[in-house]
Amino acid sequence: MAKRANGEGSVRQRSNGRWEGRVSHIDPVTDERKSASVYAATATECRKKLRAVRQRIEEGAPAKDAPDTVGSWLAQWRESSLAASDRKATTKSLYGTLSRKHLEGTPIGGKRLDRLKASDVEALIVELRGNGLADSTVRGVYTVLRQALDVAVRDGLLAVNPAAKVKRPSVARQEARYLSAADVARLLDAARGLRYYVAVLVMASTGLRRGEVAGLLWSDVDLDKGELTVRHTLSRVDRELVLTEPKTERSRRRVPLHAGAVSAIKGWRKQQLQERLAAGDQWTDTGVVFASEFGTMVDPRNLLRTVELAARKAGIEGVGAHTMRHSAAVAWLESGVHIKAAADLLGHSSISITGDLYGHTSDDTARAAIDGLGAVLGL
Repeated sequence: MAKRANGEGSVRQRSNGRWEGRVSHIDPVTDERKSASVYAATATECRKKLRAVRQRIEEGAPAKDAPDTVGSWLAQWRESSLAASDRKATTKSLYGTLSRKHLEGTPIGGKRLDRLKASDVEALIVELRGNGLADSTVRGVYTVLRQALDVAVRDGLLAVNPAAKVKRPSVARQEARYLSAADVARLLDAARGLRYYVAVLVMASTGLRRGEVAGLLWSDVDLDKGELTVRHTLSRVDRELVLTEPKTERSRRRVPLHAGAVSAIKGWRKQQLQERLAAGDQWTDTGVVFASEFGTMVDPRNLLRTVELAARKAGIEGVGAHTMRHSAAVAWLESGVHIKAAADLLGHSSISITGDLYGHTSDDTARAAIDGLGAVLGL
């Protein structure tokens, strides 16, 4: 038996020539007495490893990291900590999908927790980018891994989170794709006669997200005052349509309605009452404004399809999920609406988000600004 160093535990040479260090300690999670062992080729190296274990114990960390694989831990985290969290249902569904698709069944998922390094996380980011994934997806995968490993640290399976040592992947800001007011008017004209024309009209005139429009209840709309209140968003979660509260407090907002939109919604309400009578006992009373012919909720993607169909009819290209929303925002800003008012209407948490997305001007607006200044300067 080698001499026992003060506070280091015991160090001895095994029959195979290797050295073993052992220390007794109280487990910080279970409060039970346990022992931890380390092994090395030399006594000096063994004592060095044993001192590292003792330091972890004194800092309240587990003596050694757990040998579970990253993938097995992620699956456990997904079924327990993630499921029990107060995140939105859509966020839980997204995180679960990212974990299963990009982490659990991949090479990094096969690594042991106690052998995972920050460089492994960096290699994962490089690999994901090399596979052509969007910046937002790469960041999402990193976020899932880091949060799951945070819980592993909390539960005493890891001393430190290697993902926390890696800088969060950046997402390149892209200016929003938008249509001119004239093109939006053309699109709306082409949408007349389509079932969800009025929903598209509301999107175009208020800047609401498609999920917010699809999630509108009649109790959220006050046609006498000419306003609506955003209290819900409709999303598809695990193949089911689910009404949830907006993600932030700023997203819960009152939005005025133009007289033309009020008139269109009144016409839609009359149509819905007729459909309710025709459906009889087959009607489902969900209370949503833009319901199907039988009262059921409508997937927000159906509103997008209506926009895309109208755009094709009008010969307008490059129309996407948020084109109506972006077009409304740009129209407001270019007509002189203060950026704070635009941010409030859009439900942005800060005006910096509005500025980043819509901090551009059209060629006509830029020309008018230059000409106006030139006139004042007498040029």
